[in-house]
Amino acid sequence: MVSAKPAVPVTTDPAHGGRWTSLRAGGREWLWSRDEPRRPLVAPGDAFADAGGLEECVPTVRGAPDHGDAWSRPWRRAGDEEWVDCPDFRLVRRIRDEADTLVVDYRLTAAPGYRFLWAAHALLDLSPRATVGIRDGAPTRLYPDDGAHWIAGAWPLVDAVPLDRLGPDDGTAVGAVVAAPEVSVRDGRDTLHLAVEAPGQPVSVALWRNLGGFPADAPYRSVGVEPMLGRVFDLAAAGEDDAARVPASGEVRWRLTVTAGRDPRP
Repeated sequence: MVSAKPAVPVTTDPAHGGRWTSLRAGGREWLWSRDEPRRPLVAPGDAFADAGGLEECVPTVRGAPDHGDAWSRPWRRAGDEEWVDCPDFRLVRRIRDEADTLVVDYRLTAAPGYRFLWAAHALLDLSPRATVGIRDGAPTRLYPDDGAHWIAGAWPLVDAVPLDRLGPDDGTAVGAVVAAPEVSVRDGRDTLHLAVEAPGQPVSVALWRNLGGFPADAPYRSVGVEPMLGRVFDLAAAGEDDAARVPASGEVRWRLTVTAGRDPRP
């Protein structure tokens, strides 16, 4: 799906999990990608095939199924809406432009009481000098590995790890979930800003900073900056207030906004 003369042009691939394959703004491509021959052939239950871009991770990010149910299923499109039907829910999104902002409206329908996580799992094409901006002091959970264990702290420095800096490959891979509704990424003169609004639901920003530390057998560099509903990576590890919950209406709505800019100074 390509917007007509959009401020932030985006391309999606409904046939292959609804993945965002391109996000261009300020004369550059923001989404990182990699060659993954398994990606076009995946089916529900398959191991995650990381081709980059932006995946809609729901109802979990880690855990089972890994990266959720939506990424491995074909989506459908009608007019300006795209949607996917999963065993326990339907997820619908509508992508449009509003002034200089890309606006994505989501709607998840499921049985009242259904709990879920959602993340706009955006893997960004960033240089080692890029920085991540979130409100200083925001409560942060640092995941020092790909398990369920986390360390509590405050953005941007948790357990001596400066999460706002990327830097060169150093063989590490850490994740974090920050209790904040918005995040900005600066790379040289370019800035990308993402924000999520979900009245009555927990919102946060997840960070996946893989500087050549994952996977162990064939590591590569990838950086995820991910607005999300929920406060943990794995739904199975979610506390009472750590996941979104479908109300009596059977429907949850939320909005993702994306803006980009370029500093005119050299």
